[in-house]
Amino acid sequence: MQPDSPQARDYVLIQDLAADDRPREKAMRNGIKTLSKAELIAIIFGNGIKGKSVLTMSQELLARNGGSLNTLARKSIKELVKENPGIGPAKAIALAAAIELGMRCRDESPTERPRITGSKSVYSLIRSKLELLNHEEFWVIVLTRSNHVLDMFRLSQGGTAGTVVDSKLLFKRVVECGDVAASIVLVHNHPSGTLKPSVEDDRLTAKIKEGGKLLDLQVLDHIIVTHESYYSYNDEGRL
Repeated sequence: MQPDSPQARDYVLIQDLAADDRPREKAMRNGIKTLSKAELIAIIFGNGIKGKSVLTMSQELLARNGGSLNTLARKSIKELVKENPGIGPAKAIALAAAIELGMRCRDESPTERPRITGSKSVYSLIRSKLELLNHEEFWVIVLTRSNHVLDMFRLSQGGTAGTVVDSKLLFKRVVECGDVAASIVLVHNHPSGTLKPSVEDDRLTAKIKEGGKLLDLQVLDHIIVTHESYYSYNDEGRL
């Protein structure tokens, strides 16, 4: 038996699969967009384990996460290794890197500054930064008079149940943007998945809104982001 034969190895390579099951060849023939989620993950992994092809391993990984890439993306590298037999640190890191690359691609800013036209445009702009986090973060979007994005920054981050927001620091950062700063949008996430604002969320929104009046700075909205959707104070008539 040759050392490099499929029978001598403790894993199964993509090239050992039947021709119709080889995702790389399928991508070359029909384009990368024709591949299933499992086939894309199989290409990232490269090889399976003893008695199990890389495609089967990828299918089982997805099944454990309800077939959802969003659920998979929320897993830490340690969780991926712990919860999935056969997936070691190298495979987990490769998968996490591919997911992060895709998110950064989606998040790249266009040449022209984006313009905020409502809650949906805010959500589209910032969702990739917040929707998969397991801790809370508070962000501020600074807008010009024509509602183009002037700046966007993370003010604070905390645990799973909340984060401390320093309104003085918030206004200091906005003032540093200069006189062209005309309004702001507040954004934070709820890792728990609940869309309902807390009493503290209401209190903080009111406090920042009142503070903004002293600087002739309007608070246009406060958006709460979850891994599936968002809540808008403005849409709900609460600003």
